[in-house]
Amino acid sequence: MGFTGLALGAMLFRDGVGVRAEDTSGLASIPGVLPNNTPRARSVIWIFLCGGVSHLESFDVKPELNRYAGKSIAETPHAGVLATENKDVIGGNPAHGNRKVILPLQTGFKTYGQSGLVAGDWFQHIGACADDLAVVRSLWTVHNDHGAQLTWQTGRHPRELEHPTVGAWACYGLGSFNENLPEYVVLGVPTGDCCGGTFTYGASYLGPEHGGVRLSTDPKNPLPFIRPPEGTLTQEEQSANLSLLGRLNRLSGIDYPDDQNLRARIKSYELAFQMQSSVPETLELEREPQHIRELYGLNQDQTRTFGQQCLVARRLVERGVRFVQLFHGGGGGGAWDAHSEIKSNHTSLAAQVDKPVAGLLIDLKQRGLLDDTLVVFGTEFGRSPGAQESGRDHHPQGFCAWLAGGGVRGGAQHGRTDELGFHAVEDRHYVTDIHATVLHQLGLDSRRLEVPGRKRLDLDHGSPIRAIL
Repeated sequence: MGFTGLALGAMLFRDGVGVRAEDTSGLASIPGVLPNNTPRARSVIWIFLCGGVSHLESFDVKPELNRYAGKSIAETPHAGVLATENKDVIGGNPAHGNRKVILPLQTGFKTYGQSGLVAGDWFQHIGACADDLAVVRSLWTVHNDHGAQLTWQTGRHPRELEHPTVGAWACYGLGSFNENLPEYVVLGVPTGDCCGGTFTYGASYLGPEHGGVRLSTDPKNPLPFIRPPEGTLTQEEQSANLSLLGRLNRLSGIDYPDDQNLRARIKSYELAFQMQSSVPETLELEREPQHIRELYGLNQDQTRTFGQQCLVARRLVERGVRFVQLFHGGGGGGAWDAHSEIKSNHTSLAAQVDKPVAGLLIDLKQRGLLDDTLVVFGTEFGRSPGAQESGRDHHPQGFCAWLAGGGVRGGAQHGRTDELGFHAVEDRHYVTDIHATVLHQLGLDSRRLEVPGRKRLDLDHGSPIRAIL
């Protein structure tokens, strides 16, 4: 009983710190919380586009591709970039790479905001939010196939399989503000089993209670098995059953205090009962004013699905959910994987996400939520400057992502790839530097979150990208 009480007390104390995020006295005594670092963010919205978005036509536009279109890279003044092909790639798929004939830009581009951000026309709504964005243009990763989707979430090579995701680390370190909602919510169709599957929102050795909970945006069916079958149980009977089950589980917990699965099961039963009312209420988007629904594109077929997810994400962080992970184009290798017909592929997919994501940023900002909500927009790698027929191949040597809110410096443009967008050449950042930046803004230090017996590498931890903070 003593050990059980200590464990419960520790859990409640940790969650209490999350609720009192504005009170930093005593934070330094909590494992993982940085001393003398006031958290700038309370929640994270982590947007992931599956399949590999072209950096060249989104937020790292390269006009040189038009100038030398149809020529071999070796025929241009930039032939030296080929020396970096496969740099840092471990166990890569030999089917990818060796694309030497330059494909011109497949969309136009414009300059936006006082910051002068150049963005492709596929993302003109997000481009209009330029002065709220911090674009990192010098990312690289270690794999050239879609297992890099798992690397983006965990920092690990896909051959190393399951490791905690950045969302799981955030929730392990800080817990939740809201006892009636999960601390880590997943929206949309995740990565396919070929490329990480459930590992891309899992918690691995941190324990399943810190893993992501998938929700549908349908308020009548948000989560499988969340409601008893009609006519079988009254709410009072269900409450009595769960109370008895909870007591039995806790008796088992005394005998097996280290059983992570048992703890997760207890938590899931209790949370599911609480979510029966809280989740449907969160998903009742018809309560939102018409102009807000239109801001997210809910009035248009093309943007409705992802717009609903973005609006639900705002409603979740508004209610205290710590980490919301949005997938777009999930399943298999990912819809953004444009080996051919990249123009039609990216034109269609970008039209689904551009307006909703911009609507999310505008809405968070006008509500004062962008100050302490950190939005991250990323993908597993970029696309090759060289053509693969009418498309672009996988490209891990240089790509981009952006962050907004949560103490990030709006209008920042950090890092650089070469003139063809082939290789990150200035202020290079492995993907875990994005993780470290997120955790830092939450007030956490990943090196103080280490679990005994689970030693992590320096590369796993990364370093905060201080130039954008």
